Amino acid sequence: MSAAPFVLAVHGGAGALARGPRSRRHGAHRAALAAALRAGRAVLAGGGSAVDAVITGVAALEDSPLFNAGHGSVFTAAGTHELDAAVMDGATGRAGSIAAVTRIRNPVVAAALVMRHSPWVMLCSAGAERFAADHGAQMVDPAYFFTRARYEQLEHARQRQSVELDHDGAARAQPRDAEDGTVYGTVGAVALDAAGNLAAATSTGGLTNKPLGRVGDSPIIGAGTYAENASVAVSATGVGEVFMRLVAAHDIAALVRYQGRSARDAAKEVILRRVPRAGGRGGAIVLDRRGNLAMVFSTEGMYRGAIRGDGEPEVDV
Repeated sequence: MSAAPFVLAVHGGAGALARGPRSRRHGAHRAALAAALRAGRAVLAGGGSAVDAVITGVAALEDSPLFNAGHGSVFTAAGTHELDAAVMDGATGRAGSIAAVTRIRNPVVAAALVMRHSPWVMLCSAGAERFAADHGAQMVDPAYFFTRARYEQLEHARQRQSVELDHDGAARAQPRDAEDGTVYGTVGAVALDAAGNLAAATSTGGLTNKPLGRVGDSPIIGAGTYAENASVAVSATGVGEVFMRLVAAHDIAALVRYQGRSARDAAKEVILRRVPRAGGRGGAIVLDRRGNLAMVFSTEGMYRGAIRGDGEPEVDV
């Protein structure tokens, strides 16, 4: 692994992957991940912070209809959208998150506003929306979040009377010969900046057909999002209830900080052993201050990518 003044990694969610020719299945998703990496890299190359880089990278993925965050978010059982996001600064330990919002275009931006402009960590629903609007976040009509593919996914979930992890529902809803546009996922980013500081951010629309008011692990600091310079930055994706019960992101960090485990070993212990033992599955991207990066998942696949220094984006499924 080559030395670099900064590192950025992103993920687009974990789960079952829709079938079809590889080039048609994943080309658009690879391009979206690469674009997010380039956007975040521009921040870091300009001397920006790890926090600003993860916000920029995640916001780019929120704007894409290809992932379960922002514009491409899944539907609740009521046929609405409720979005969650979080940001954490590894240098200061400060964090911000929002949950169950319906009108904020980029939830990750609102989470950063909570972190930077309030004494709070989490704001929810109408209160979070009012705070975000008062601090300059872009607000949209809820119709902005509608996508036909996601609505069809909701209809399939209703027929099955199930609540589904984003990729799994998309894979079931996809016809055998369907092309790109039906595979989605929670998004997240971790970064190491030139000053040696870490940060993490995660954003999601949650589970397809979830009940109103359900909040998963993504906006919960220590469950789906965590960063501290003393250990690692983590952004997770998967079955949120299990990640919350295990405090999975913090568990990874604790293994690094208190047991001296590598980022990869700690991620594998939690994602491949502890989460499955508790009845869950998913993945995480984990980055330490030396630039060591682990991207680990227990599902069929996870959209992911990274960029280092002056290098080009490397993305995979």
